Amino acid sequence: MRVESKRRSLPEIQLVRAIAIIGVLSVHATSFATVAMKDSNFYVVYNFFNIFMRIGTPVFMFLSSFVLFYSYYARPFNAKLFSNFYKKRLKYILVPYVLFSLLYFLMVQLTNQGDLSLREMIESFVVKLFTGKAYTHLYFIFISVQFYIIFPLLLWLFKCKPSLAKWAVPAGFVMQYAFVILNHTYSFTGRPASVVLYYMSYLMLGAVLGMNYSRLRVWFDLTRDNITSARLICWIGLWMIWLSAALGHVYVYHTARLYGAEYDSLLYHTLWNIQTITVGLLCIQISIAILRYARPWLTRWMTRLGELSFGIYLIHPLFLFIYRRFPPETGYSPLVHLWYLGGFVLALAASFLVVSFTARWLPQSWIIFGKIAPSKRERGTS
Repeated sequence: MRVESKRRSLPEIQLVRAIAIIGVLSVHATSFATVAMKDSNFYVVYNFFNIFMRIGTPVFMFLSSFVLFYSYYARPFNAKLFSNFYKKRLKYILVPYVLFSLLYFLMVQLTNQGDLSLREMIESFVVKLFTGKAYTHLYFIFISVQFYIIFPLLLWLFKCKPSLAKWAVPAGFVMQYAFVILNHTYSFTGRPASVVLYYMSYLMLGAVLGMNYSRLRVWFDLTRDNITSARLICWIGLWMIWLSAALGHVYVYHTARLYGAEYDSLLYHTLWNIQTITVGLLCIQISIAILRYARPWLTRWMTRLGELSFGIYLIHPLFLFIYRRFPPETGYSPLVHLWYLGGFVLALAASFLVVSFTARWLPQSWIIFGKIAPSKRERGTS
C-alpha cells in the first residue's frame, strides 16, 4: 500500500456533508408527520422522506472515518500527533457539545415545568451529558467521541499491519452484527444506536477508503474517458442495491406504521445498513459529478452548507422546537402540508444563516459551532 507524504484537498467532501445534513433535516422535519398524518392520503410521502432520507448519521460516521484516515495515515505516528488530535476534538467538538447539551436540557426543563431541585437538575444534566441524552440528536456526538477514543488504536494497527486493511470491512460487518444480534438477544443496552459498534461497517469502510483514496478516486469519477465496462457494471449494481434496500426499508416502515405489520428488528437494521453504506459511496460519486457538471452557484452553496453542517446539526432542532409550538389552527389539508414543509425550510434556512453569520462576525465562534472554514468570499477578501 503506497503512502503519500502530502494529501490534496478534497472538495467533494463538503458536498457529501451537505447531502448528509439535508438527510438529517428531512428526517427530523417529517418525524411528527409520521405520527400525526396517518389519516392523510399523503402519508406515503411523509413516510417515504422520513425513511428514504435516513442517511445522515451513518454517512457522517463513514465520512468522519474517511477524513481522519485520509489525513492521518501518511503522518508519523507519535505522541505529538495525537496530542494535537485530541486538543482539536476537545476544543472544536466537545466545547460546542457541552454548550448545546446545556441549552437543550434547560429548554426541556423549562418547557416541561419540571419540579426538580437544583441538585437533581445538576445530577440529571451530568448523566445526560455523558450519555448523549440531553436532546435526541446529540447522541451523534456521543458516538463520535467513542470513535475518537478508538481511532489511534485502529490507525496504529493499520500502519503496523497494512495487510489487515483488506479484512477491515468484513471485520466491521462482523463486529456490527455481532453487537446488534447479541443486544437483541440479551438487551444490555436500550440504545444500541448510541454505541460505536453499531456503526463499525461504516467506520471500517471509511478507513479503507481514506487510506487508499488517492488511487481509488478515479473509480468514482465516471467521465467518458474514465468509464470502463467493469466500472460501469459495478456502479449500476451498486445503484440497484442501494435503491432496492432503500425502497424495501421504506416499505417495511410504511406497512408497520400504517397497518401494524410486524418484522424482526434485524430486518430493519439490515435494510438500513445496506441502504446507508451504499449511499455513502454514491454520495462521493454524486458530489464529484456536481463539482464537474453543476452550476457554479449550486456548487458554492452546497460547499458552504457542508462547511457549516456541524453547526447546523447542533442548532436546527431549536428552530424546529420553536416552530412546532405554533401548529396551524385549521384542518385544511393543503395548509397543514405546507406547515410541515415550512419546518424543513425554516430548519435549513435559519440554521444556515445563523451559523454562517456567527462564523463570519463572532471571533470566537468555535465555542458555539466548532471550527468553520471561512467562506470563499471571506477568503478572497482577506
